[in-house]
Amino acid sequence: MKKIIIIGAGAMGSAFTVPCLENNNDVTLVGTHLEGNLIEKIKSSKNFHPSLNTKLPASLKVEKFEKLNSIIEKRVDIIVAGVSSIGIDWFVEQISKNYKKKLPIILLTKGLAIVDNELTTLSDKIIKLLKKKGHKEINISAIKGPCLAAGLANKMRTGTVIANPDIKEAQSLKKIISTEYYSTEISNDLSGVELSGAIKNIYSMLIGASEGLSNSKAPIEIQSKYYLNTSASLIHRSISEMVEFVNYYGGNSDTVYGLAGLGDLYVSAIGGRNSLMGKYLGQGYLYNEAKKKFMKNITVEGAQLALEIGPKILKELNVKYFPLMFSMLKTICDNKKLEINW
Repeated sequence: MKKIIIIGAGAMGSAFTVPCLENNNDVTLVGTHLEGNLIEKIKSSKNFHPSLNTKLPASLKVEKFEKLNSIIEKRVDIIVAGVSSIGIDWFVEQISKNYKKKLPIILLTKGLAIVDNELTTLSDKIIKLLKKKGHKEINISAIKGPCLAAGLANKMRTGTVIANPDIKEAQSLKKIISTEYYSTEISNDLSGVELSGAIKNIYSMLIGASEGLSNSKAPIEIQSKYYLNTSASLIHRSISEMVEFVNYYGGNSDTVYGLAGLGDLYVSAIGGRNSLMGKYLGQGYLYNEAKKKFMKNITVEGAQLALEIGPKILKELNVKYFPLMFSMLKTICDNKKLEINW
């Protein structure tokens, strides 16, 4: 039995408690400083999670942010980051106070960042931030793949990949969290897995725009019936660009064809917040207009990522190799109408 603390009570962090508990681990879910009301709701309803619309196991311990430090001060075997990408700095600030040498960190968060004017993965960002706090030996893994939180919480068969430069660490985590329904592959390509898991959100918006991009002159009902030819073309081109992107930033291009790339792109493209935003963009809405009108209080990870890395990418990469990405980045960052040069 391992003592696992999951920081961040959002959908994915909360769903991840299910396979961890299935393996008879001691699991505590701790909300961030912004999730006090959510934690109260979960505790008062006997672990029913409102976003997942699912009751989490009764053995799960649920605590508010105020208890975080006292929990970490005691023996902890694994710390899991279930916060959003913009919460990574806050996450490091909290764990740095009591982080111990080589204590395993599992990163569920998908995203990339610009640090010192360089594009970096979130695991690299965490390592750099912890080193600034005086920590030298840091052990971090990332779990990525086609995993919708509600499906995992309801024990739907799910496949993900655990990545760590030290394959033995990935293998160790596999034994701790894998279940009959939650199967895990292992990889030492941490960069490739993180890069794939992040940028697929941008491409899933593009694929979500397939209906509107299929034939702008056709009636909407015709577009909605016969857009799959366009969707398939965009999927093919997206994967090609993802391979180039991962290769350029030091990942293994083969990783793109696995669960963290192609697998995750499939799940995101057929349904979810990114593809929904893409649908509105394909219909001709500007990003700011669509966000305000249809998705005002909904986090769109692909759009957040575009705003984070877009300016850097548009300057650094060659549009010749990334025409789809450039189209979406300009659409989001410059608030322009989505157009594809077929």
